[in-house]
Amino acid sequence: MKRIQSFLLGFIFLLSFNASSKIVLPPLIADHMVLQQQSTVVLWGWAKKSAGITVTTSWNKKVYKITADVTGAWKVRVQTPVAGGPYSITLSDGTPVLLRDVLIGEVWLCSGQSNMEMPVEGFKNQPVLHSNDILMQANDPSIRLIHLERATSMAPQDTVANSGWQSGNAESVKKFSAVGYQFAKLLQQQLHVPIGIIGTYWGGTIVEAWMSEKSLKAFPEVTLPSDTAGKGKNTPTALFNAMLHPLVGYGMKGVIWYQGEQNRSNAIRYDRLLAAMVQDWRDRWQEGNWPFYYVQIAPYRYNDKLGPSAPLREAQQKALQLIPDAGMVVTLDVGQEHSIHPPDKTTVSKRLAYWALANTYHRKGLSYASPYYSSMKVDGNNVTLRFDNAPNGLTTYGKPLTNFEVAGADRVFYPAEARIIGDGIRVTSDKVKEPVAIRYGYKDWVEGEVYNTEGLPLAPFRTDNW
Repeated sequence: MKRIQSFLLGFIFLLSFNASSKIVLPPLIADHMVLQQQSTVVLWGWAKKSAGITVTTSWNKKVYKITADVTGAWKVRVQTPVAGGPYSITLSDGTPVLLRDVLIGEVWLCSGQSNMEMPVEGFKNQPVLHSNDILMQANDPSIRLIHLERATSMAPQDTVANSGWQSGNAESVKKFSAVGYQFAKLLQQQLHVPIGIIGTYWGGTIVEAWMSEKSLKAFPEVTLPSDTAGKGKNTPTALFNAMLHPLVGYGMKGVIWYQGEQNRSNAIRYDRLLAAMVQDWRDRWQEGNWPFYYVQIAPYRYNDKLGPSAPLREAQQKALQLIPDAGMVVTLDVGQEHSIHPPDKTTVSKRLAYWALANTYHRKGLSYASPYYSSMKVDGNNVTLRFDNAPNGLTTYGKPLTNFEVAGADRVFYPAEARIIGDGIRVTSDKVKEPVAIRYGYKDWVEGEVYNTEGLPLAPFRTDNW
C-alpha cells in the first residue's frame, strides 16, 4: 500500500510538471541563490518529457544542452568560477526561465533540533544573547539564507515549502537559526566571499527521523514506518523524506549539526546512528566526505524520563572515531541549568567556525579542537591525567577545579581534589586510597571549568565503563 501511495504521489507530481511548458525547479535553485565556488555543481528540475533544454551561465557564457527523460526529469553539471557575482542563469525548453542575482561563494547546510532551530530573535521567554546587536549588524547582501518549513512524509519528496533565498538583514536574520546565521557571518568576515546557509531543522526530533530507510536497515531495533504508521516528526525517515531529500545534490562545502537531546533514551547506539546518517547523506550527495561539524549537547538539569545526558555526550564523542572529516564542538561551559536552550549561541557558532576555518579552509595557527582525555597513571592515591589537544597546557582562568570525581574498586565516586600540573591534571581524594576511575563533568548539569590555553573547553569524560 505504501509503495502504491508513493507511486501515485509521484505520478500526480509529474503530471503537474508536464501540464506546463515552463521548467519547474527544486526549492534551492532560485533567484538570489549561492552556488559553491570553483566546483562542478548540479542543477536539476522538471520539464515536458523528452524536452530539449539549454542552460546558459552568465559568468562564462557557456551553453549546456540536455534532454529530459521520459518523466520530464533532467539534470546538468555546470562549472562555477571563483567567488563573485551577481550572475544570472537562463534555462529554457522553448520558454526561458531566468534566475537572477546568483552569487558564487561558500555554501553550508545547518540541521538538527531546537538548539539549531532557535532563531536569532529567540523563543518565547527564551532569549538569544545579544540578539539585537546581532540584528543591528545583519545588513549584508553577501550572506544569503534559506530555511525549509516543517514537514513530514513517509516517502521521499522532491519539493518542500521554504522561505526562498533571502539577503542578510535584520528582518530575515531574526527568524533564522542563531547558530547557523552567526556561523555564516563569521565565515563571511574571515573569507570575504558570499556565504549561502541552508536551514533544515525541527525542535525535539530524534536522529532516526533525519535518516533514510536505507541507512536504518542496519538497525533492526528501529521500527520503520508501516502503512498505518503515524506521520509525526519523530517517525523514523519522516524528516529525511520531507526536509532533506529535496536538497540532495545541491552543491555545498559542508554541514553543521546540533542535535541529540531527544536521543538520550538510546544513547548506547547514537554514535552508530549518527555515523550511518552522515555516510548516507554523503553517498547521496556524491561529493566525497564533505566536512561534518557538530555540537555536543550542552549541560542542563533534565527532569524528564528520557534518561541522563552524560552517556549521550559520550556517544557524540565516540562518533568522531566513526565519521571521517568530522569535528565536535564542546559546550560544557555554556549550558544553562534550567533552560535546555542556553542563550549563548555566539560561542557555539565561533567554535564551529574555528573548525571550518582551520580544518576546511586551512587557516594556519588557529586552534579548533577541544582537549580530550588521553590517559591516566595511578601513583598511590594520586592519579595523573593527560590530555590531547592541549599543546600549551591547561587553565581554569583562576576558577577552582570542582568537577572531578574519583572512585575505587567499590565504584563509589567522591568529589576529588584536582590541580593543574605541568603535563596534565593531578587528582586525589583522602576517601579513596586506591583509585580506579576518574570522571569529569559526567552528569546532566555541570559548569565546565577546564580549558586549553586557546580557550577551548575540556570535553567531559569517564575512565570507567560502569
